[in-house]
Amino acid sequence: MSNSQLLIPEEIIMDKIYLIRDLKVMLDYDLSEMYGVETRVLKQAVRRNKKRFPADFMIELTIVEHNELKKQLGARRRGRHSKYPPFAFTEQGVSMLSSVLNSETAIQVNIQIIRIFARLREMLATHKDIVERLYIIEFKLTEHDDKIVLIFEYLKQFKDAKQNKTDFKKRKRIGYKPSEK
Repeated sequence: MSNSQLLIPEEIIMDKIYLIRDLKVMLDYDLSEMYGVETRVLKQAVRRNKKRFPADFMIELTIVEHNELKKQLGARRRGRHSKYPPFAFTEQGVSMLSSVLNSETAIQVNIQIIRIFARLREMLATHKDIVERLYIIEFKLTEHDDKIVLIFEYLKQFKDAKQNKTDFKKRKRIGYKPSEK
């Protein structure tokens, strides 16, 4: 499938991937919209095939998480929240949905979603390398900062010593003064 034949623009799919419990997930109502089925139908299919969705494939949000999500999404999702907490599917759970929802649309949308999850993983791996390099640079800069502070301390001591020497030479002499000839 080429980019011109995509069912759903990538930006829309990426916008529907959330970080919940340190997992990248997609919510049931977003997936049902993309698949072209009602949310209750999707949930019903998942409940009928509960063995296919272990805890690392799907989580059901708690009431507290659901309320917090509603607050965060606010106006963006106005009128789209049910009173029941949604299911949140990880990449593997989304993949498993294509076998539960046996429609051509679900299969094609799942392929798109899986490709986007893979691209996100690649981006995070690249990001991780960049973060590690920045940490190394920061460590070196911190080390350099300490050395620069030490150099300035030495310069200050040198300046103070030179000032003391100059002050010593300019002091008013007391006692025997040899005549100047």
